Amino acid sequence: MLFDMNMSENMPFGWWVKHLDRTLEDALDRAVAVEGISRRQWQMLNLAADGGELSMMAPFFADLADADLPAAGLVERGWIRRSGQRLELTPDGALARDRLTTVVAGQRERIMNGIEPAEYAATIDVLRRMAANLAES
Repeated sequence: MLFDMNMSENMPFGWWVKHLDRTLEDALDRAVAVEGISRRQWQMLNLAADGGELSMMAPFFADLADADLPAAGLVERGWIRRSGQRLELTPDGALARDRLTTVVAGQRERIMNGIEPAEYAATIDVLRRMAANLAES
């Protein structure tokens, strides 16, 4: 999404959050597409590497049943095994995850260009507190 940075400087917080979310989604989807998967599938590979459960993907889907299709795609490729909600990385999945880790690290480096660690930490802290404030109401 291209836009004029001069025109957007007065945009409200919510606009920036949504814009960043869409931009991150698009950039990471393009990055992991080199292996023919989506960002959600990349997250599932990481979840499987930790032996996590598919239910941990709930925040990323309107309905958790929507996670079944991307998970099935990874099972079909032989990258994960699924036992109920439990995901487990296969040896082929581990190799794919290793390849993609390098690609995603490059994207993360690009995202963080010009941002100091203290700035990032402060941003995360502010976002965390804003979410907590809304959760309390």
